[in-house]
Amino acid sequence: MSQLESPTKQSHVQSTWFIYIVETRYGHWYTGITTDVARRFCQHSSGKGAKALIGKGPLKLLLERQVGSKSDASKLEYQVKKLSKKQKISWVNACLATDSLHPIEK
Repeated sequence: MSQLESPTKQSHVQSTWFIYIVETRYGHWYTGITTDVARRFCQHSSGKGAKALIGKGPLKLLLERQVGSKSDASKLEYQVKKLSKKQKISWVNACLATDSLHPIEK
């Protein structure tokens, strides 16, 4: 067995991360990150996951976008969470209009 095939070596597969925004029945927006948006949305809808969403359904998935690494997703999530609702609406509309992520402008 060659060194590359050694069973003691583990391959590190980098996951693809997504940012998503969910709207509650009250019109509040929740921003999160995950590697599987469908699974995470189902968790939120069933009352599992984020405490901020429990009992606030039905929920609507407003945006989901592939970001890249967990680090990139976390940084973007932090930026989005700092935006006002009006800024978030503008940012989401810009993302949806071009089917991509737009830089966040404040």
